[in-house]
Amino acid sequence: MAVQKKRKDENPSEFEEKVLYINRCSKVVKGGRKFSFSALILIGDGKGRVGFGFAKANEVADAIRKGSEAARKNVVTFEMEGTTIPHEVFIEWDGAKVLIKPAPPGTGVIAGSKVRSVLELGGIKDVVSKSLGSNNPLNQVRATIKALLSLCNRKEILAGRGIEL
Repeated sequence: MAVQKKRKDENPSEFEEKVLYINRCSKVVKGGRKFSFSALILIGDGKGRVGFGFAKANEVADAIRKGSEAARKNVVTFEMEGTTIPHEVFIEWDGAKVLIKPAPPGTGVIAGSKVRSVLELGGIKDVVSKSLGSNNPLNQVRATIKALLSLCNRKEILAGRGIEL
């Protein structure tokens, strides 16, 4: 009687995973060069949830696996208004500055590669963005996620102030 083992591939995850950046680092030792790798991984469900993970390892595959595990632990939820965001937001994180503006339906995602990946995996379809300052991928991703977390729902804010629409 053969016992079948369940593989990870048979149980599909609700999140889409994307390897955003892999960096190779070398260290000179007595026998030559020793390489290590770092990986920046993004996950998102396309419905307002996104997460990122950053991990280092001696092999690329191990760095990606560790990064995806870290990303699953760092999933955040943000506010959306249809296919765009409720309001404009400007955030700084270290040297990276990210400006994200809502756009009318049909505009698409107009953004740089790292910011675009975060917004698309989060499910935002119409937005205009500009990345200013640093082009460090990790800082750009962190600034974008911080910007998404700072988004507020208009109805909740007005209800808190005692104003009805």
